[in-house]
Amino acid sequence: MENPFDTWSLDREIVLVRLLNHPRAKVFAAWMDPAALAEWYGPAGVRIETDEADIREGGFWRFDMVGMFDGREQRFPNLMRFLEIVPNERIVMDYGTPVPNDPDRFRMTVTFDEQTDGKTVLTMRQLHPSRERRQVVIGFGAVEYGQQTLDGLAAWLDG
Repeated sequence: MENPFDTWSLDREIVLVRLLNHPRAKVFAAWMDPAALAEWYGPAGVRIETDEADIREGGFWRFDMVGMFDGREQRFPNLMRFLEIVPNERIVMDYGTPVPNDPDRFRMTVTFDEQTDGKTVLTMRQLHPSRERRQVVIGFGAVEYGQQTLDGLAAWLDG
């Protein structure tokens, strides 16, 4: 069976870009520290509870997003597996639930491009396993939630 992440396809990708008023090393460091990630990562109104974190190439971050939905607290288990980490340049990870062989797992690549004025352009690319899955996640708010996550990062960096 072909790995859907071996080939790139525009109809499977979501791209979010943010200009951050901080140097690349500081923005990258915010992704490498599990305590920092738990403070800023995720959509507005959701808290992060880390179960395990080994943030290095070949490592993982297992965490729950916890929030109030439909009038009750709900937990959404997540797992990031770090495939490639190039300091201050790029992080590549598989992202999904902790379920082995999660069919909805997607590839996320985050790049950090420092500008001549010392600001950083962060680009977050999600490559989903199918065009249909991309449409499902867009339908439940993945773009808006991604923007809220980047808002949280910007606020954390400014804090």
